[in-house]
Amino acid sequence: MKLDTIWYSNHPLGLPLVPVSWLFCAAVNLRKQAYQRGLLKVHQVQVPVIIVGNLTVGGTGKTPLVIWLAQFLKQHGYKPGIVSRGYKGRAQTWPQPVYPNSDPHLVGDEPILIARHTGCPIAAAPHRVQAVQHLLEQYDCNLIISDDGLQHYALHRNLEIAVIDDIRRYGNHRCLPAGPLREPLSRLTQIHFIVTKGAALEHEFSMQYDLKPLHSLTNDNLTQPLSALRGQTVHAVAGIGHPARFFNRLRDHGLKLRCHEFPDHHYYTATDIQFEDNLPVIMTEKDAVKCQPFAGPQHWYLPIEARLPNDFGKQLLDKLNQLKKLRYGQKTA
Repeated sequence: MKLDTIWYSNHPLGLPLVPVSWLFCAAVNLRKQAYQRGLLKVHQVQVPVIIVGNLTVGGTGKTPLVIWLAQFLKQHGYKPGIVSRGYKGRAQTWPQPVYPNSDPHLVGDEPILIARHTGCPIAAAPHRVQAVQHLLEQYDCNLIISDDGLQHYALHRNLEIAVIDDIRRYGNHRCLPAGPLREPLSRLTQIHFIVTKGAALEHEFSMQYDLKPLHSLTNDNLTQPLSALRGQTVHAVAGIGHPARFFNRLRDHGLKLRCHEFPDHHYYTATDIQFEDNLPVIMTEKDAVKCQPFAGPQHWYLPIEARLPNDFGKQLLDKLNQLKKLRYGQKTA
């Protein structure tokens, strides 16, 4: 049985794990207090730091939000640098600069996706402080966005944004391993913004996705509308945190699916996406980053673009302006 079945239901198999989750929560709180009391070092940097993370294990839509933030802040005069853990990256040395044509096996898939959409300087390192220091030494950044890292307390942060899934939300509200939480739900009271992928509750901001035309993996200038495949059978490939959402999105547009689900951040091989027919193969853009070297003309990816309420952007700028005034010793309005 998958852990997701236990985490996102009231399945009785979760009960024996509850005592272990209490120990996990206690360890999390002790570690956090060690940073707060100076027993472990918190690294301050000379520019504002925005953390985009989540309380649960698995993907919730952090990367599209990071891309939105970078584009939005650039439009308002900021020069963001972006740091990432580089999850599953196999580089021998860190930090690693990330470019649109970087090798995902070295730096991970999500940083490359961010690089392709933002044009911002990006650095990956398991220890994010090293990545931040690299960006500040090499580039003229006046703000840092951290893709993930809500629990990476070694890096001081000025603003925290938690991203949640509107359907799965916090599961059974238990910490690991009995539930999906990395920290107790009380942590939400310390977070500045809660962004929901989908429908939002009070005090949350809804992040919607706009679907873009399908792009060929072998020729990015070649596109076609998703509606062109309505009624057709296609192979749907996804190695993301919640593949069902991607599959359902395709079904909602009238496609008939043969689904191929892989673990999040899966390292693809050619045999994973080659099938004994001539049907189109559709995948997420994150998967496409890793599949391009061995893709054929039948392979397409579906780009998405995050859309957030105007009030979210306004409140974000207001908080950054307050930080700027405090930094330079000016009185706030």
